[in-house]
Amino acid sequence: MKTIKSIKLKSICILGLVLILAYGCERDLTDDAVLATFPTEGDIFTDAPVGLTDQFFRSFDPAAGANVNGFGVDDGVAYEGTSSIRIDVPVPNDPEGGFIGGVFEDRGDGRDLTGYDALTFWAKGSTTALIGTVGFGDNLEENDYVVTLNDLQLSTDWRKYIIPMPDPSKLTQEKGMFLFSAGTNSTGGMGFTFWIDELRFENLGTIGQERPQIFNGEDIVQEAFIGSSIAISDIGYKVNLPSGTNQTVNASSNYFSFITSDPAVAIISEEGVVNIVGEGTATITARIGDLPAEGSLEVTASGPFPNAPVPMRDAANVVSLFSDAYSNVSVRHYNGFFGGSTTQGGAGSDPNNVDIQAQFSDGTPDNIINYTSLNFVSIGTYETVPLVNISAMTHLHVDINVRETVDPSDFIRLSLESGTGIGSTSFGSFIVNSTALNNIDANGWVSLDVPLSSFSGFSDPANLGQLFFVSDNTIADIWVDNVYFYNE
Repeated sequence: MKTIKSIKLKSICILGLVLILAYGCERDLTDDAVLATFPTEGDIFTDAPVGLTDQFFRSFDPAAGANVNGFGVDDGVAYEGTSSIRIDVPVPNDPEGGFIGGVFEDRGDGRDLTGYDALTFWAKGSTTALIGTVGFGDNLEENDYVVTLNDLQLSTDWRKYIIPMPDPSKLTQEKGMFLFSAGTNSTGGMGFTFWIDELRFENLGTIGQERPQIFNGEDIVQEAFIGSSIAISDIGYKVNLPSGTNQTVNASSNYFSFITSDPAVAIISEEGVVNIVGEGTATITARIGDLPAEGSLEVTASGPFPNAPVPMRDAANVVSLFSDAYSNVSVRHYNGFFGGSTTQGGAGSDPNNVDIQAQFSDGTPDNIINYTSLNFVSIGTYETVPLVNISAMTHLHVDINVRETVDPSDFIRLSLESGTGIGSTSFGSFIVNSTALNNIDANGWVSLDVPLSSFSGFSDPANLGQLFFVSDNTIADIWVDNVYFYNE
């Protein structure tokens, strides 16, 4: 009997505890709701990873050429303390991968970074090289709020670097603490080492003159067509750093709110894609919080989109860089934004997320690159992706639609370079003159089929690294589609 009484007593006590807890929970939810919070730790790496597991570094995909063996901790070099992160950048022809890069991931629930305004770190290099990309907001699974800075200039002494945060209020549960990608494009193929120390999020309070940007801060006027889409490109965030210098970082469109002046003409997706739904004129603007963005897009829409001819060649005989008709090889970029180039458009490396996203009459997608302010630009297949073997191909095909009057002196020079990133091994060009550029179809497209033998000097087709479009400012605005090599 004692045993039975004891069991009953425990049951009553447990039931009472459950009722008390349930009552307390009900009060929290109805009267004083408490939202879940996440760690607010700003430090990422001092002498060791902070608040991260030993497996905090995740490399980019080795199948894409990423070298997974050049990352570690150096106990003999530090800006402060005893250790730093050491990154050995491989030569392009390293059999284990020709570039190095990846992310630092918080493998827990993520961090609340709303109390900070910048990612900062100290770095130095074995030489004055460029780090291709640094930033935060990507953990290889989610990148909703990614921010990147391109071509970070290293010094051989320690220097502090600052990456501003466009809108910290968005970062309530961020797992992507840091990202980087580095190759040898700035060193002529020579490997080098760089070190990073005191990596953390900070609230500097000294970042000023915040200027969100779309279209690189320019006001763009563009013709459009019903059913087409235009990606809002060159999205950035420009600030004045404590040093007094201006710096612009690339920012995810998710930081921005987009506004259309006439939703009957153009509507905008959350991803920053303008969809043309009716005839007329609309102006697209943006903002981050209460800060209006520099730059705008004015679109005047009329009629259906004038598509390029649909390629009909057998895919087995094609190596495609950019076409909806074929599977495309991986590219580093559709616009490298090199020094000296004024060319806009072609941002990124995704053939399904370019400047103009139209439709064919059957509703299937038609992606178009729109190069504006053209002087020279390249489609690159090097460094972060394998060089392309076109040794079995005989011709280059490209469709071009010049969006302005072609004068007699106008031209576009097509150039092929092999060995890019490891040292150019061959280079050849072919000039498309004004007569050829005026030989257009009913939709305004000229379809070019150029024998590779016409690219005098191009002798290493097994290692294609870049295809250039050069106008030397004679032609500023072109559409490009169906860029591929084929065997005939």
